[in-house]
Amino acid sequence: MKKISNAKLKIIPLGGLELIGMNITAIEYENSIIVVDCGLSFPEDDMLGIDMVIPDVTYLKENLDKVRGIVITHGHEDHIGALPYILKDVNVPVYATKLTVALIENKLREHNLLQQTKRKIVKHGQSINLGDFRIEFIKTNHSIADASALAIYSPAGIVVHTGDFKVDYTPVFGDAIDLQRFAEIGRKGVLALLCDSTNAERPGFTMSERTVGRTFDNLFAEHKDSRIIIATFASNVDRVQQIINSAYKYGRKVVVEGRSMVTIISTAAELGYIRIPDNTLIDIDQMKNYTNEQMVLITTGSQGESMAALSRMAANIHKKVSILPGDTIIFSSNPIPGNEKAVSKVINELSAKGANVIFQDVHVSGHACQEEIKLIYSLVHPRYAVPVHGEFRHLKAQAILAESLGIEKDHIFILKTGDVLELAQDHGYVTGTVPTGSILVDGLGVGDVGNVVLHDRQHLAEDGIMIVVMTLERGLNQVLAGPEIVSRGFVYVKESVDLMDEARGVVADALEVCLEKNISDWMKIKTVIKDALGGYLWRKTKRRPMILPIIMEAEI
Repeated sequence: MKKISNAKLKIIPLGGLELIGMNITAIEYENSIIVVDCGLSFPEDDMLGIDMVIPDVTYLKENLDKVRGIVITHGHEDHIGALPYILKDVNVPVYATKLTVALIENKLREHNLLQQTKRKIVKHGQSINLGDFRIEFIKTNHSIADASALAIYSPAGIVVHTGDFKVDYTPVFGDAIDLQRFAEIGRKGVLALLCDSTNAERPGFTMSERTVGRTFDNLFAEHKDSRIIIATFASNVDRVQQIINSAYKYGRKVVVEGRSMVTIISTAAELGYIRIPDNTLIDIDQMKNYTNEQMVLITTGSQGESMAALSRMAANIHKKVSILPGDTIIFSSNPIPGNEKAVSKVINELSAKGANVIFQDVHVSGHACQEEIKLIYSLVHPRYAVPVHGEFRHLKAQAILAESLGIEKDHIFILKTGDVLELAQDHGYVTGTVPTGSILVDGLGVGDVGNVVLHDRQHLAEDGIMIVVMTLERGLNQVLAGPEIVSRGFVYVKESVDLMDEARGVVADALEVCLEKNISDWMKIKTVIKDALGGYLWRKTKRRPMILPIIMEAEI
């Protein structure tokens, strides 16, 4: 494609920067926008009751006529999880490799979007044309099969987006990363490289996934006399394959437990991405037919998620599996930043039940360390470096690496979500920002819980609530009943009778003052009651519960 020296390309991250997850980037040239990935992130500790967080795509909605399609690098939740929500407003075709499309279809089926969403399977080495762009899918390795990097050809130049990747010369399934193609594209001249930063602080190389297989073999040989339960990410199909290989080798039956695990493994098996020997996989209800030494359970819950299968086993609330003394439980993952406490809690619960918990040396990362990042830069030779995927410290670590490889400092851009990076052959700069943010998903509600509601939930969680109920006569403002006080999450009422009686008296006095002054504005009465009761409770308890006055009206 011919390059035009003054043509400008815009790179607009709508999520995925300064956090782990919620990856989504818009790439724009004149009247064409393509979207790379569409992921969710998991809620922070202070997002009480929130199920997931998805990106605000106001910019895409406002430019809907320009959006040509969504191109997905691989099938992890932080890259596909927001699709069912975003496609309701931005209904454009989705392009991905075979396994990734199948995992996306599972999500679309749940949201009744299968019929109205156009999907297209793209093979590695193939290209698709979307408006002014041609996008080529390049084979990479990651902790899920069918991962891709993207070479995005535009009139302004070539952008290479690595997706999440590592360099694995001995992958469990399929071929090694196509380094030759990266080099060929590098020789054409690359305008910008958007490279995975997750492990940019770690020196050296990421170990091959196959090394975990050898560890499993050793652990199975070492624990022949106990039941083995292994927790891992549902999407790590290669890890599950290696567990099944070891189980088969040592004559054990395998049970897969956890809804997401069952869904993904079923999909991968149907498409041939995982090979399960005959009579190895059994249903959880058949476990009773085998001794503990003949069993392996592969389960969700490696991140300490409260409703995941392993957490329910640890808390004695799983309907079909109880942890037994002597069970060997293997955590085949590292805690995602922020999940350390939850994982530690589950490990403690399991250990207290007499289980032998193993959580070291049974995991390798799916992301490139420093030497692999250097390798990609050396092959691609980009004019501009744009670190993506990670918190600020990860992006900064990659920026330092890029500079050490000879890329000029003013050609390296550490962007914030919403920045508009404009690139041409002779210059690159951030020209402005677009609206971005996080939309909270709570149950079926999308975006109906905002900062005010979260603040209220936090207030309730920290200090509880006191509800003050009274009945006034319409027109005359005479007190017909109350005030009565109901307390939840503030004090244990039966042990605080004096406090509650005095609080009732404070409310009654405040109400009387209002009525004596002929205040008929109920909002004013409520404010006076809140102030009086709030002040009293602070003096007595140094706590500030939420106070909710309710005035009922009656006619005589």
